[in-house]
Amino acid sequence: MIRKLLTVAPTLALWIAVAALAYLVLREFGFSRIKKYPLAVLILVISLLMLPMGGMYVLLRPYQARILARLTRYQSPSVVLPNGCSMFPSDNVWNAQVQNLPVDRKSSVYVETMGPDLPLHADFAIPFAMADASQPPAEISFPGGPGESDRGPYRIPDNAPVEPGSDAHVLVVDPNRCMLYELFAAERTAPLQWQAGSGAMFDLRSNRLRPNGWTSADAAGLPILPGLARFDEVAKGEIRHALRFTTRRTQRAFVWPARHMASQDTDPALPPMGQRFRLKASVVIEGFSQQTQVILRALQQYGMFLADNGGPWFISGAQDSRWSREIANDFRRIHGSDFEAVNSSGLMVGSDSAQVQQ
Repeated sequence: MIRKLLTVAPTLALWIAVAALAYLVLREFGFSRIKKYPLAVLILVISLLMLPMGGMYVLLRPYQARILARLTRYQSPSVVLPNGCSMFPSDNVWNAQVQNLPVDRKSSVYVETMGPDLPLHADFAIPFAMADASQPPAEISFPGGPGESDRGPYRIPDNAPVEPGSDAHVLVVDPNRCMLYELFAAERTAPLQWQAGSGAMFDLRSNRLRPNGWTSADAAGLPILPGLARFDEVAKGEIRHALRFTTRRTQRAFVWPARHMASQDTDPALPPMGQRFRLKASVVIEGFSQQTQVILRALQQYGMFLADNGGPWFISGAQDSRWSREIANDFRRIHGSDFEAVNSSGLMVGSDSAQVQQ
């Protein structure tokens, strides 16, 4: 918000200057003399109106794509995977239940710094695509250098949707090769050509994590799509994996299974990337709408991973016009104090693997 105010500040300053000038002119010459020049008055009035409108345009410009996306009728594809392929193996940490894990000793501290009174928020605006068997590889360029990005091949369709907003994620599932391709700050530059800030490829049959210290298309170095609330799952009545969420401030640290941090703040009261939280078992979910109940039940059983800096208690979901409007209202009844951090270290088989003890 501060950054947006700084962007609008020059426009607001100009508006104030023009208003002050108009006041001085009126005071010096009087309204009776000014009204003899209606054209000049009209120009002055239009100027005064256009400047604040311009400021509002600048302020809202980052949200235009997201607002339009919510107004557009869009249905996310169903994730249908062939035999031998799934959204990571059954013993992967994303698919592990956490309702019986111990509470992390710093749980109350984390929740306090994240905002115990802040409500849960449904940030369901991330689109994704499915690649077919004939999809050829796309050429991906990373203007800042490949760095911690996988080189490819990325089989990304030209019509793959780009997430509205500055993150501009592109997520593509390749079911025939059991691969997941994810880009950050992506832009299609030509047929079968994209450029991105970073990119990552995930073999959905493997528990292998990214190299230690590497980012992905997400700040925590984790995949994004496996952590989205997807409409096809909710419509079937069950989400069987952890979700992804963001908070405003994080610690300069990460915990398994995250591989990367995105903060310079060393305050130990802040949660590290990869920290897993769950909705407390004491939260009664029966009074909520049907779609909300499915999501809240998953948050109790599988929890959610802290994956990026962003809005506090923002749950990520797939963009889909079929989401019930009741979810947003229901989530306002759930607050940060309804969550607890869990200690999932006991699940770990190895620090470089997402496999869990069974």
